[in-house]
Amino acid sequence: MARYTGAVCKLCRRETVKLFLKGDRCYSDKCPIEKGASLPGKNAKKTRIRKLSTYGVRLREKQKLRKYYGLLEKQFKNLFEKAEKKKGVTGENFLELLERRLDNIVYRFGITKSRAHARQLVLHSHILVNGKKVNIPSYQVDINDVIEIKEKSGNIENIKEIKEGKIEVSFPSWLEFDSEKLKGKIIKFPSKEELNLPVEEKLVVEYYSR
Repeated sequence: MARYTGAVCKLCRRETVKLFLKGDRCYSDKCPIEKGASLPGKNAKKTRIRKLSTYGVRLREKQKLRKYYGLLEKQFKNLFEKAEKKKGVTGENFLELLERRLDNIVYRFGITKSRAHARQLVLHSHILVNGKKVNIPSYQVDINDVIEIKEKSGNIENIKEIKEGKIEVSFPSWLEFDSEKLKGKIIKFPSKEELNLPVEEKLVVEYYSR
């Protein structure tokens, strides 16, 4: 499957906000956003920043959210269409479906430094869901589904240190995770406020509903 392979810091610079795509670098002084970096491009500093149209504002929010979760446009739009068909508020449904992706849950457990790394673990069959191997990053995890690292995969660097207690993991209150057993689950679906995303999802809904 096609995947963006360029410099991920460039994506944050384009959206002028941290999307946390680079792991530890995002939390250090090396982060371009922390340095006040300009838009990417050879003549970015010379380019006059124009006021965005209504369409432009909605587009940028959509791109920001898509890049935040590391999805391609087709994947992103398909998930939005599923959110539209569900009962309730479309924007909140959409965020819930994005958060329920298996690669995102693995990332939220704090055992990987980025969603890209979490996606790699899933694709390489290191993750079990309810005791069964699942190698599909987009797999939708449900409440009380048990997600764990395969026993044979416990020697992977970083994961081994987490299991031995050398690295302390942090995860949101809507998740439960045992770092010794490398096993966790969703306790409840998160609210919009608990996610604290750098995006206004209503604008994304307006973009696709235009």
